[in-house]
Amino acid sequence: MNYFLAELVGTALLIILGNGVVANVLLNQTKGNNSGWIVITFGWAIAVFTGVYASTTLGGGGHLNPAVSIGLTVFSDFDSSMLVPYISGQFAGAFTGAIIVWLTYKKHFDATTNADAIRAVFCTAPAIRHTFYNFLTEGIATFILVLGALLMSKPSASLGTLDALPVALLVLGIGLSLGGPTGYAINPARDLGPRIAHFILPIRGKKDSDWRYSWIPVLGPVVGGLLAGWVYTFIKI
Repeated sequence: MNYFLAELVGTALLIILGNGVVANVLLNQTKGNNSGWIVITFGWAIAVFTGVYASTTLGGGGHLNPAVSIGLTVFSDFDSSMLVPYISGQFAGAFTGAIIVWLTYKKHFDATTNADAIRAVFCTAPAIRHTFYNFLTEGIATFILVLGALLMSKPSASLGTLDALPVALLVLGIGLSLGGPTGYAINPARDLGPRIAHFILPIRGKKDSDWRYSWIPVLGPVVGGLLAGWVYTFIKI
C-alpha cells in the first residue's frame, strides 16, 4: 500500500483547491476577485474534504498534515514506520499543488502588482505580527483541529484514518472562528511547501518569502497537534 502516494495526491488536491480559492479571491482580473473571507473558508473546507477523501480512497489515512501524523504517532497506536512516507508525501504534495495553482493563474499573477497578495496565495502571514501570540494562535487552532478530528473520526489503530466530511466542516469552523489572526495555516506542509514554491518560482513582482515568520506555522501546529494527541489519550472512550 503506497502511503506516500496517498498523502501526496491528497495533499496536492488540498493545495490546488485551497490555495486556488485564495488566488481566485486575491489576484487581479479573476472572476472571483474580492469575493471575501467566506469564499476562502468554504473553498478550504471543500479542499480538505476532497483531499482527505482522495487519500483514504487510495489507502492512506487522509492526514494531509504533519501535525496530525506526528500527534498520532506519539500518542496513539499509529504505526511509527509510516511517519516518514506520510510526511514526505504531504510536503511533496503541497509543493506540487502550489506549482499547479501558479500555472493555472499564471496570467493573473502577472497582472497583480500587490506582492503581499501574491505571497498570500502560497502561504500565511499574521494580521498583527507578534511572535508569541501568532505562535499561540496556530497552536490553539491546530489543537482544535487535531482533537476534533480524532474525536469525530474515531481513527483506526493502524492508519489513523480520518473521516472527510467531519474534518472538512471542522476546518470551515476553524477558518471562520479562529482564522483571523494568522490565516489558520494549522498545517506545516500546507504552509512550508507552497512557501518554498513561492521562493523558487519565477513570479513577476514577488517579494521575499517571509522566512522570518515561516517557523511559526510549522512549529505552532506541531505543538498544538502533540498537545491534542496527549489530551485525546485521557478522554478517548
